[in-house]
Amino acid sequence: MKTVSDLDRHLIQLLSNNARASVAELARELGVTRATVQSHIQQLQLQGIIQGFTVRLSNAYRGTMIEAHVSIATEQRKVSQICRKLQAMDDVGALYSISGEFDLVANIKSASTEDLDRAVDHISELDGVIRTQTSVVLSTKFER
Repeated sequence: MKTVSDLDRHLIQLLSNNARASVAELARELGVTRATVQSHIQQLQLQGIIQGFTVRLSNAYRGTMIEAHVSIATEQRKVSQICRKLQAMDDVGALYSISGEFDLVANIKSASTEDLDRAVDHISELDGVIRTQTSVVLSTKFER
């Protein structure tokens, strides 16, 4: 991967704040031409630095979802298999490999506590999962 320039970092930050910003808006904010912005976005995509654009949901909508972090202790030789099964679960929005007592942390977003309970039960029943610990998110103080 090539070195990311200061312009690229600033562009990535602007797109992270608003992925729908027009190329003209980005160019104005960065003090460069639209062609420069388009070229940098294309290069960042080709290099795999930008892998896609997404939607950021409002706090009001997200407030209707039940979010939890599920810490997962695993049998080490089954981690890859567990990761594949977790990736297939719609409620799992992110999965992190971590150090410490647990091996993985899954970020779960469910429509109800019943759906969350089913998702956690499903995770607990996966072959190779030793134990889980669930922390329900009460509120989001900030997110980037």
